[in-house]
Amino acid sequence: MAESMSLDELSPGHRARIVGIRGNSPFKKRLLEMGLVKGETIVKIKLAPLADPAEYLIKGYHVSLRRQEARDILLEPLG
Repeated sequence: MAESMSLDELSPGHRARIVGIRGNSPFKKRLLEMGLVKGETIVKIKLAPLADPAEYLIKGYHVSLRRQEARDILLEPLG
């Protein structure tokens, strides 16, 4: 298994596999409901002009997350 990283560290245009979500907040439940679940592939599409939020593609739809929210999503980079 490759070294894990958080979603906010992923560079635009790169893909990774979700390996987990830290914490136990109501927002974690919302992330799971949006499809950010273990094993799914996510792609960072682009950053906003001030680098926050960022746009991601998962399960065929686009979602924007702030850097603070993305830090709690753990990934395994894909080649």
